[in-house]
Amino acid sequence: MKTSLFDFELPPGLIAQTPAPERSASRLLVYDRVRDTVGHLAFRDIAGLIAPGDLLVVNRSRVIPARLFTLPDPGIKPAEILLVRDLGDGRCEAMVRPGRRFKLGARHRVPGGRTMRVESILESGLRVLVLESGADAVSVFREHGEMPLPPYITSRESTPERYQTVFANEEGSIAAPTAGLHFDEHLLAELRSRGVVIGETVLHVGLGTFKPVEVEDTDDHIMHGERYYISRELSDAHASVRAAGGSVWACGTTSVRSLESAVDEEGKLRTGWRETACFITPGYRFRAVDHLITNFHLPRSSLIMLVAAFCGRERILELYREAVSRQYRFFSFGDAMAIL
Repeated sequence: MKTSLFDFELPPGLIAQTPAPERSASRLLVYDRVRDTVGHLAFRDIAGLIAPGDLLVVNRSRVIPARLFTLPDPGIKPAEILLVRDLGDGRCEAMVRPGRRFKLGARHRVPGGRTMRVESILESGLRVLVLESGADAVSVFREHGEMPLPPYITSRESTPERYQTVFANEEGSIAAPTAGLHFDEHLLAELRSRGVVIGETVLHVGLGTFKPVEVEDTDDHIMHGERYYISRELSDAHASVRAAGGSVWACGTTSVRSLESAVDEEGKLRTGWRETACFITPGYRFRAVDHLITNFHLPRSSLIMLVAAFCGRERILELYREAVSRQYRFFSFGDAMAIL
């Protein structure tokens, strides 16, 4: 398919710069595929949509403060390093800016009195950096880095914890699984009290999730691999709910990709740590997920293509136009939609 088929007009004022004052107070657009109806609720009202005995799968990956700035030399601005993947032994893959300052062998001073050296340059343009002190590279980001907010969020009013989900406890992402940002402890407790089964997956968000689709033909887009984990408890819960006739709700596109990557030919989820580079576009047949909770995504992105696969390209663009007309807030800190 052509990437341009997933374009839409968005007034810049609808790009959310800060989250809603309360997580579950954001708005929720609800689209029922069977009835072809659209509704408008507060996100906390989702508790009335998920039936007792259904399974809600959330991504518990936690965001690393993955953006690090080098120490400036006189007259030279700091350079930016964005951690992409920890390689161990003091080495990591990173996006860098400006690239001309990260030539092979270049050394950069970073906070904590340490130096990072460019060990190699990958075909993708990513750099492999090595911390010359031999320490754990991630520890430098953890101690001195800042939250890697997307470039369209220019405000710094929100606290770093608002870019983490309340169930985030497995460090490894370089961007938040943003659909989960709408859940708070009270809403989760209400869902459990209603008999909803809440399962957790882990998909560490990397370039595969947020890298733009820069080619015109979607067949030419290369997804970067991302690590994900399916526990025995989640696999068993998924099988049990399906056997009982319940539905599976995926919170976010990362949960969708975990579940759809793990499902085998018999509909069971394979367990353990694996890597996925699955790229879901219209025409894909979903086998592990029945309902989707998601945010409003960027034009021409792999995320809007996944959502279009769930309810149809033309329909998703119609829903986005309605969201724009009703002044929904878009992207990471924005409002949400549920596709039934």
